[in-house]
Parts: sequence; C-alpha cells; structure tokens
Amino acid sequence: MIISASRRTDIPTYYSDWFFNRIKEGSVCVRNPMNIHQVSRIDLSPDVVDGIVFWTKNPIPMIDRLSELKKYVYYFQFTVNSYGKDIEPNVPLKKDIIIPAFKKLSSAVGKERVVWRYDPIFINEKYTVEYHKKYFRILCSELSRYTEKCSVSFIDIYKNTERSMKKFNIRPLTNDEIVEMMSSFVISAKNEGIYIDTCAEEYDLSPLGISHACCVDKQRFERLGNYTLKIGKDKSQRNTCGCIESVDIGAYNTCENGCVYCYANYSRTAAAKNYSEHDPSSPIIFGAIGEDDKVTERKVRSNIESQFTLF
Repeated sequence: MIISASRRTDIPTYYSDWFFNRIKEGSVCVRNPMNIHQVSRIDLSPDVVDGIVFWTKNPIPMIDRLSELKKYVYYFQFTVNSYGKDIEPNVPLKKDIIIPAFKKLSSAVGKERVVWRYDPIFINEKYTVEYHKKYFRILCSELSRYTEKCSVSFIDIYKNTERSMKKFNIRPLTNDEIVEMMSSFVISAKNEGIYIDTCAEEYDLSPLGISHACCVDKQRFERLGNYTLKIGKDKSQRNTCGCIESVDIGAYNTCENGCVYCYANYSRTAAAKNYSEHDPSSPIIFGAIGEDDKVTERKVRSNIESQFTLF
C-alpha cells in the first residue's frame, strides 16, 4: 500500500504532529468524502506501507522529525511557484523561508526524495507569460542542486474556485502561450540539469522533450526502496493521471494555506472551522469519531513482490 499525505490538504505544514502520532500508534482513521459517517481505519505499520508521498508547500514542521520515518520509504512533492501573498496568502515568503526549506529538506533526505512542483500555472495582468518565464529560470538556478525534476501543470477551473479566481482575472493559457512558456522552461531547466514533466495534462509536449508525470511514482519508489512493486494505475484519478494506486489520509476543507486556486477547499470558512477542530492526538484529522460513524477496518497489504533467488 502507498500512502498519499495528501492531495486533499497540506499535512506536513498543518498536521505533522498528528501524522507522527499516527505513525507511532500504527493506524489512522479517514472519513469517506462522499459519506462522512463511513470511516476507514487504516493500518500504518511498515509491514503494509510500501511508501509514503508527502504533498506540501512548506515542510518545515516535519524536517527535524524525519528520523521517525526511518522504517518507511518516502519522498516529497514540494510545490514552489512564483505567486505572491495575493494568491497564496498563508504560504511563507519564498526567498526567505520556502527556498531555504527546500534546500534543507533535500540536504537531509537527498534530492531524489524531493520532487519540485511548479503548479498550477495561470496568467493574468500580473502573472504574465514573461513573468513565469523569468521566475521559473530564477527558481531553476536556486533549486537545481536540490532536486532531479520539476513537474508542471496548468490551472483547471473548478466551480468552487471560479468566483475567487474571477477577482484576480485569472485565466488558463492558450495553446500558443503554453508552447511559448514551456519552450522557455525547457531551456531554463536543461541549463540547470533539471528534467521537466507534466502532471495530468492532455497537452502533447513531447516535441519539446516533455513527458507525462507519475506523481505517485512506481519507478521512484522502486529505486528508493530497492524493491519491485506489483501495483496498478490509480483508477480513481483522471485518465491523464499516471499515478499508481494509493490511499489518501487527508480531508478536504482542512488546508489553511488559503490559495485562491485550491480545488480541495470548497469554503475558507469550513476550512478554518475544521482546522480549529483538529486534535493532534485524535485518530482522525479533524473532529472526533461519533456515535453515528461506522468504523471499518480497511483491508490493506504490501504490494512488494517477494522473489526467491539462489544468487
């Protein structure tokens, strides 16, 4: 089993104490997003957890505790883009805090365990194509010694983000703008020894040497863990997503980053309320398990292939 921590919220930033408590206790409870009274209890023992993917914009609360994960294979999907406080109000300053944190994390765990994400890409009067080209080049120069690759993706407009995005005149890129921007990105990345791929995009950028990403990546886990995984594509994700199967232990409407484009928060008010109900000692990420909840042990197993060999 692969654990995703988490596409739904920033666990390293806001829930790291809770996460480490769950690792220590050996299990976690997760509500079904489609039926909140259905709760799964998931075994977190190293015997069944083949790997963990962390998704974050700020891993600082976790960095000094990574020794507690010595029995696990893991890596980080670390988003560092060029937006300011107008778009990401609660993400610390990139130059002063986030870029140094990226370097510190990579130095602690190795650059193969830190995947840089530059996403989602959108444009408006401030964040133009030229703006992205300039700051991507700067970030490549800053991060090149601390990562192997950068995954990019372009903004998707969701109903729950449409209103807030209109306030900033945010719009997706045209095909011509994508080609122009990615052509520049490829040059900047190559100059710094960074490989680029795209996350869950239908655009064919192979003429530029850009392939499709696997964010929950079978090959990366096999390289880091020195094992072979027998595991398939995650059918719950979009057809364009190349990720393998994983179990997400986060919850929607719990991230306090406040990003304008966030698909995982339907309501800033709900996110603040849920975060206020967080208890690091609870088996579930916010609130408590009540009498109306039905808790079921989720059947999980390791997907590592066991092979007997004489040599």
